[in-house]
Amino acid sequence: MLGAYLCSKFGWNLYLDTVGTILSAVCGGYIPGIIVAFFTTFIKGISDSEAVYYSLIGMLMAVCGAYFSKHKFFDNFFKAVATIPVFMLFAIIPDSILTWFLYPESQTTFASQLSSDFRIELADKSLSVILVFLIFILLPKSLLNKFNYHVLYQAPLTKEMEKAVRKNHPRSLSINVKIALILTVASFLIAGSSTVISYILYRDATINDHENIASGVAEVVAGNIDPDKVDEFLEKGRDAEGYEEVEKHLYMLRGSHPDILYIYAYKIEKDGCHVVFDLDTDEVEGSEPGDIIPFDESFKDLIPDLLKGKKIPAMITDDSYGHLMTVYSPVYNSSGDCVCYAAADISMDDLADYQNRFLAKLIALFIGFFILIITVSLWFVHTNLLTPVNTIAYSAGAFAFHNDEAIEESVNRLKSLDIRTGDEIENLYLAFLKTTEDSLKYVEDIETKNATISKMQNGLIMVLADLVESRDKCTGDHVRKTAEYARIIMNEMKKRGMYPDQLNDEFINNVMNAAPLHDIGKIHVSDVILNKPARLTDEEFKEMQKHTTLGSKIIDRAIDMVPDSVYLKEAKNLSEYHHEKWNGKGYPYGISGEEIPLSARIMAVADVFDALVSRRSYKEPFSFEKAMDIIRTDAGTHFDPLVAEAFLGAEEEVRKVAESFGQAEPKSKA
Repeated sequence: MLGAYLCSKFGWNLYLDTVGTILSAVCGGYIPGIIVAFFTTFIKGISDSEAVYYSLIGMLMAVCGAYFSKHKFFDNFFKAVATIPVFMLFAIIPDSILTWFLYPESQTTFASQLSSDFRIELADKSLSVILVFLIFILLPKSLLNKFNYHVLYQAPLTKEMEKAVRKNHPRSLSINVKIALILTVASFLIAGSSTVISYILYRDATINDHENIASGVAEVVAGNIDPDKVDEFLEKGRDAEGYEEVEKHLYMLRGSHPDILYIYAYKIEKDGCHVVFDLDTDEVEGSEPGDIIPFDESFKDLIPDLLKGKKIPAMITDDSYGHLMTVYSPVYNSSGDCVCYAAADISMDDLADYQNRFLAKLIALFIGFFILIITVSLWFVHTNLLTPVNTIAYSAGAFAFHNDEAIEESVNRLKSLDIRTGDEIENLYLAFLKTTEDSLKYVEDIETKNATISKMQNGLIMVLADLVESRDKCTGDHVRKTAEYARIIMNEMKKRGMYPDQLNDEFINNVMNAAPLHDIGKIHVSDVILNKPARLTDEEFKEMQKHTTLGSKIIDRAIDMVPDSVYLKEAKNLSEYHHEKWNGKGYPYGISGEEIPLSARIMAVADVFDALVSRRSYKEPFSFEKAMDIIRTDAGTHFDPLVAEAFLGAEEEVRKVAESFGQAEPKSKA
């Protein structure tokens, strides 16, 4: 407003009326800039009604300013100067078009209008952009941060979430685009129908105004003509008494009405129009009194009524005399007979100019309102609908269940959104948050129960294994010790990267749970054989060997009842194959190498080592060192060499377990 006032006050050939608009957009973004542009033009419209039609230019300046600010153009002088041609382009084209339509009487050609606008806009936009840049860089950053226009009905998004939400593209059109399309179509339909209706009403009103003016003038002309002298005027012309006086009055009448183009009076006869009066104009010389003018084609249908002296409606014609509205007013004598018609013509070319100007104003206002409505609506949709919905979708999609920390982080991220739109979106968010929290409580409850069931299951397995082992008075805590040795072996193998495709946390857990069942088949072996105080005969040994396949059958029955149990499948492998040897000389099948399941190859080392360092009725325990040497010697024949290597590599941990069960003497510190 200040720039426009100074230009007007000092007569500068500039506008400077968009400096505030561009500055608002550069500092605050699209919404503040467009609102400032819109209301600035309407404030200016109080003193200059034509200014409101140029609101479109201000809004385009706001859009450009916000775009260039977003892309950091106003952080550097030379980059800011580089924006001047764009500002000029978006000012010159609409300004020239609007001026051409609003002020057609002052124009020569459209090219000359563009040329004139170019010279003015070059200076105006150059100075405006430089002023905006100087103000922008001089403003304190703390103040600029306050100008930054961010209204979100939720907690501010982190950079990571902002980036993720922007990447979350819909399958087809986004809600933003759909609403923009709906608003655009609706606006154009409403504006289009309103424009057509307004245009028709304006045209009809203007035609009525022209008709009223022409009718009034025609009636005044008729009142100035003495009906009893019409024949004398036709016969003698200007030599007739009073003719020139009447003609003078008619010239004065035409001069008092700038819209009137022609004034004349005709006596209508069958052979044509007999001229009584016909005033000269700058372009056309009038006919002389008594001249006969043939009927125009456009009057043919009215000739019968004209010959009878009837009143006829106003006519709009476009013939040799141009685009005219003609009104005839009959002149009656004292006997009531029509002796001639007084006529007035108004040019309809001006009417077309009025209509075009009116249409241009309507379109200019519509585009200005359209930009404002679309921008504000899309901003409202973005802040109240899209951002909340997208952040809820992102938080739901990024929800992690793989561990307690991830679950807690996911819930906290969802809570931190703090959506408060106050409508159905907020209801959706609160319902989703409640459902998530309830689901997590349910999951936690299930996990607790599963842990209890798993603990109970493991306890029952251990009790069952103890019951089986208690029949063998020589084995003691065999199931517990072998499970511990198996655990040490697997952890060491994992640490060394052995069998990475198989050896993971789930495998280790399953083997640990299944380990106590590796000798479950002994439940079918005779107590006499199990507790024989001497070495078994060949026949007894064959019976003892059956505990592998018998154990496998027992576990098969359990698998039939619980088919999805992975650890039972490992228990079957342990029970059936833990006496197989790497070189193929084991039992029950004599398979070799990696044909033997990995879990069974691990249990083979743990089982043999425990047997070596344990007291049996038929032998004394080997020393810890001797047992380790046997494992080392049999690596590659009896045992998988990698499994044996891992076992021997974890000697210290093995010793601690052996010591805890009294199977090894504490290592000397000497």
